[in-house]
Amino acid sequence: MIYLSKLNAGLLASVALAVTAYAPNATAQDGGAIALEQIDVEGQGTRAGVTLPAGSGVAPVNGYVPAATTTGSKTDTPVQLIPQSIGVVGRQQMDDLGAQKADEAVRYSAGVFTQPFGEDSDNNWFYIRGFDATQTGVYRDGMQLFNFAFGNFYTDSYLLERVEVLRGASSSLYGGGNIGGIINYVSKRPLDHDFGEIEVGIDNYPTGYGAFDINRVVPSGVESKLNPLPPVWKYRFTGKLEGGDGYSKHEDGVRGVIQGAATYSPDAGTDFTFYANYQHMDQNHGGGDFLPYYGTVKRARSLDGSIDLGRINRKENYSDPDIDRFDRRQAMVGYDLRHDLNETWTVNSKARFAYGHIEEAQLYPFGYGFAERPSAGNTQLARIRFDHDTEVFNLTADNSVTGKFATGGLDHTLLFGVDYKFYRIDEVQASNSFATPVDIHNPDLNQPQPGTLPYLDENTNLHQAGVYIQDQIRFGGGFIATLNGRYDRMWLDADYKRLPDAFGGLNDTGEDASLNKGRFSGRAGLGYEFANGVVPYVSVASTFNPLIGSNVVSVPGGVRRIPFRPETGIQYEVGVKYAPTWFSGLFSAAIFDLTKENYVSGPFRAQTQLGEVRSRGFEFEAQANITENWKFIGSFTAYELKILKGTSDTGVSLKGEQPFLVPEIIGSAFLDYTFTTGAAKGLSLGGGVRYLGKSEATQPNTVKVPDATLFDVAARYEWDAYKVSLNVTNLFDKRYVSGCQGINVCSYGEGRRALLKASYTW
Repeated sequence: MIYLSKLNAGLLASVALAVTAYAPNATAQDGGAIALEQIDVEGQGTRAGVTLPAGSGVAPVNGYVPAATTTGSKTDTPVQLIPQSIGVVGRQQMDDLGAQKADEAVRYSAGVFTQPFGEDSDNNWFYIRGFDATQTGVYRDGMQLFNFAFGNFYTDSYLLERVEVLRGASSSLYGGGNIGGIINYVSKRPLDHDFGEIEVGIDNYPTGYGAFDINRVVPSGVESKLNPLPPVWKYRFTGKLEGGDGYSKHEDGVRGVIQGAATYSPDAGTDFTFYANYQHMDQNHGGGDFLPYYGTVKRARSLDGSIDLGRINRKENYSDPDIDRFDRRQAMVGYDLRHDLNETWTVNSKARFAYGHIEEAQLYPFGYGFAERPSAGNTQLARIRFDHDTEVFNLTADNSVTGKFATGGLDHTLLFGVDYKFYRIDEVQASNSFATPVDIHNPDLNQPQPGTLPYLDENTNLHQAGVYIQDQIRFGGGFIATLNGRYDRMWLDADYKRLPDAFGGLNDTGEDASLNKGRFSGRAGLGYEFANGVVPYVSVASTFNPLIGSNVVSVPGGVRRIPFRPETGIQYEVGVKYAPTWFSGLFSAAIFDLTKENYVSGPFRAQTQLGEVRSRGFEFEAQANITENWKFIGSFTAYELKILKGTSDTGVSLKGEQPFLVPEIIGSAFLDYTFTTGAAKGLSLGGGVRYLGKSEATQPNTVKVPDATLFDVAARYEWDAYKVSLNVTNLFDKRYVSGCQGINVCSYGEGRRALLKASYTW
């Protein structure tokens, strides 16, 4: 679009002018090395200043309140100085909430709707500002973990130090990502002191686990109080083994993950970290999704009212336990290097290779004889048999240089770099729509089933290279300007195998497909930091997000696949952040308006690029270590999600409709109190409430999913090196539907879960 091109050109021109005008002057003053003020970021009791200790943006969070992050800028930056809404969930907050998955960790974060398909043990699901971030919006340590279809990567939350949410467009930093926002997992990494932890836990399903986290350092041998040096070597080993039954009938499995990391620091200005991890999951699916609206949200009544089957049991599972399986084998290896060239310039380089092999088979229901309601001739649930065999490869590399210098009255943190991403998926998907039907209350799961027939056999390669630049400029006693510019080029090659005529002539013709696109993206933000810690800001950002997937077009002899075009869009945001100077807290509020073009929507095997969708609304988030005893987190999100242009897969106009599945109002609050004196010293009690507003169940909008209010409680007791905790989520066992992706694709939310944990540290 013309206005996007003008915006991109303006952003790049602004950054280019900043570099050419200021960088030469920096080298002309005292040799180019201008020392900037070093500040303490462990608390929130001082102003943010200019320079932060290296690594502070990925370090453990103090209580519930983060001091800095790298997710919104790729540099160590105080959260309140980033001209975008951002949330950081640290390790202590995850533990206090009893989060066992990454999507559980951000259930109290603003703008984020998680677990739309209920309890799902094999994937993490995120929707941010109304848009799906699961496929293209998941990052780990600042590098994208691209997901497509069933070719995804799973990250166990026990391996993480933080889970961070950057809300809004991030393409100018990362070369892609969901326009509604991204999730960045920050891994546990070696620290500067020896410690160890062993943890065991069990829930009421029951699923039990054991985990360990051990860190060791090798001293430099030249340390003193006046000249402390970092340890030359640091090691950290983390692992977890988990197994047992799940929430639904016939749901069980075992999984394990192990991760090792080592950091070499020959001097104070160099850190080289190498890491590797391996994960294996072998389990059977749960049964709470792919259920009909009439039978979950409402009673399963026929149109004439003569048949009333009631509601489906939340724990029912309609898959065949003799066929059902989920097997994931996944490995990652990578490095992260930081080296100070001098007092001004720092080189950063990192890369990661990830591999996954996922095999899956199950039977899932799809309406009453594929109809939305039961009838006199059909009161049983139809079932579809499905399986796939998928391999994925993901290579990412990011190399950059950061400079901190001053020119006149301007203090710069200048970043420029180049990155490369490669994703390959090799998959075969097969199905059969004629599996035996079952009764909703007394299903007979031990019936012979027909085999499956492949309907998709493809391997797709996506390459993307980008060059980017960013300048964070402080001036005028409190102004902070952030300018980003980036250019990306993507190449997609898809090889589709010709398949036999298995579905009434709709066989794949086997034609290859390719796409080659390039685009600029950018961000411009301006804020002002007052002495009391208040930072109002405005920002505008554009996005370019390559996709994998295709529209299916009927042609003579079968169907042909046309690759999805990259998503594009623009976002405007106005907000204010407050980091109090008199206690540890962080508060943020934002109003946003974002538009996504080439939006992809629709249920499995029926996705289309609708055209254009807009999300505009308001967010508020609070994190506070109020006193030594009290900690608080809270959030509220209200937005309007509307389709501006597009049609359904049946040709019906969807203009003015709301996309299904996601609620437009989300709210939460959690308060924790720790006794620090008296007989109850070491005891902590917490309680929280989560609200999920109404959502649409279909497109066009004809029926809704009602809202739900859920309560959580927590209790911990710590003494010496021991800790015991109990977390209960959905305390009152509220029966609710988390969302629907069509009239026959609804999911129950997870019922009451009680988790008992015990740990020993040394």
